[in-house]
Amino acid sequence: MEQIKEADEGARTGVPTYVVEAVVAGLVLIAGLVVIFGSRKLGSGWTSDGPGAGYFPFYIGLITAISGLGVLYQALLGKNRNTEIFVDGEQFKRVMSVLVPAAVYVLAIQVIGIYVASAIYIALFMVILGKYSWVRSVILALAVAVLFFCLFEVWFKVPLFKGMYDPLSFLGY
Repeated sequence: MEQIKEADEGARTGVPTYVVEAVVAGLVLIAGLVVIFGSRKLGSGWTSDGPGAGYFPFYIGLITAISGLGVLYQALLGKNRNTEIFVDGEQFKRVMSVLVPAAVYVLAIQVIGIYVASAIYIALFMVILGKYSWVRSVILALAVAVLFFCLFEVWFKVPLFKGMYDPLSFLGY
């Protein structure tokens, strides 16, 4: 049993964990530096009234940058560097099969609004990833969109974004 597990792990290829840790640590370091420089512009020192507008953000940015630098050092130069594969090709494909449609959905909301985009997103997700029939998927997607439209627009009187083209303008909302 142990030999099979080792053979499977040996065949796995992909991005090592320490590389992902280094990239995230670099992003945290950059975010900390951006906060530090932004707070310096606001005035991060002590004024006659007390702390300046950037005083606390400066120290939060400093702590964030130091933390990012420490994790970056551990990831790249540490003794216990994690060389296991973070994600292999198959896992990456599965994540992308959800992430890419979600990104397209967010962009579609800007154009056709949240209700229409949500109905399309739900229906396509059910058909493509869930392997449900088109009829069942479209009926459920429309039911969810109508339910949320009634909930927000009609009952709570909270208008949600309808997109640049507002395809539901004929409803009068």
